[in-house]
Amino acid sequence: MADDFERMWADLAPVGRSAASGGYFRQPYLAAETELRAWFVEQATARDLTVEADGLGNVVAWWDAPSVEGGDVLTGSHLDSVLDGGAYDGPLGVVSALAAVDLLRSRGFVPGRRIGVSVFAEEEGSRFGLACLGSRLATGALSWADARELRDRDGVALPDALEAVGLDGSILSLTDVATFVELHVEQGRDLVDRGAAVGAASGIWPHGRYRFDFAGEANHAGTTRMEDRADPMLTYAMTALAAHKQARLAGARATFGRVEVTPNGTNAVPSQVTAWLDARGESDEALAALVETVSRQGADRAGRDGTSLEVTAESVSSSVVFDAGLAARIAADHEGGDWPVVPTQAGHDAGVLSQAGIASAMLFVRNPTGVSHSPAESARMPDCLVGVSALADTLERLAR
Repeated sequence: MADDFERMWADLAPVGRSAASGGYFRQPYLAAETELRAWFVEQATARDLTVEADGLGNVVAWWDAPSVEGGDVLTGSHLDSVLDGGAYDGPLGVVSALAAVDLLRSRGFVPGRRIGVSVFAEEEGSRFGLACLGSRLATGALSWADARELRDRDGVALPDALEAVGLDGSILSLTDVATFVELHVEQGRDLVDRGAAVGAASGIWPHGRYRFDFAGEANHAGTTRMEDRADPMLTYAMTALAAHKQARLAGARATFGRVEVTPNGTNAVPSQVTAWLDARGESDEALAALVETVSRQGADRAGRDGTSLEVTAESVSSSVVFDAGLAARIAADHEGGDWPVVPTQAGHDAGVLSQAGIASAMLFVRNPTGVSHSPAESARMPDCLVGVSALADTLERLAR
């Protein structure tokens, strides 16, 4: 198992990696992500798994069972990354799933239900701005009519991006899937603090992406008196500070991580600032209250600055509570005791499938620094191998 995992991990390591930062650029339907998807199909074929792919870039490799009664068991994750992301977010779940199949076969296990290893497309939303795009479409949470209107930062429409890599937009069906288990590197320090290599998930915080459009008046940076300006950058700056303060007061999360400025000149007062807020709260009510407060404070400041503010919710995912019985079943009775069951503030395909009525669970592998969405994201090989064993044990329990 260790040799197979390390070999697969070595295969992935150079794909889409920046020589400058060490981070990864694996955006959907571009060269690196397309290469990884082809690699996955090659690995699945080498294992005599039945490959099913759709026209969105979703792929499932099936380990067929003598009987299909009781519904399929699905595992896997994604292969795309955020801009300048880490190595483990997504690919760890895919490689671990393939290694878990190898481990189960070495044990002589014969599944009583089909086991699928999945790769979902555009999980991060790094290109088309909507997280979990592939799983949303596969579960019917998003319609193709809405998805086809999505555009990337360069104005490329989703159907055109698909056509460029030979995909036609057809959508995979998950109607026979009864259970989904996603293994993922932990994006935090909970397992580090508990001294545990792996853990199960209790749920996912609600989260959303909101576009803040600040409008003002373009003018000369040198000749325009400070008191004569309608500068949307000032309104944005105050709003970003307000978001930070309100999130800290509420025990929530608020991040302005992307900003676009027009005309974006050093010697010009901008006419437009567009900024995207990523907000997360412990409950749906807490998230709504946070965004409402930040939006109101931004609008109040706009009134004083002579600017305007318009807020648009681009995507909002409500809270997910994973099946407590399934989580307890997965976490219980292991060597050394039960695995911890912990919440996560990050969104995942497992959350989308759960909201679609598929019994879902997650396994986390310890991240020694807690850093994620960064080149510093990491996991130690011994912990990764514990994760493979944990996933194999889980699949055996579910597909017995």
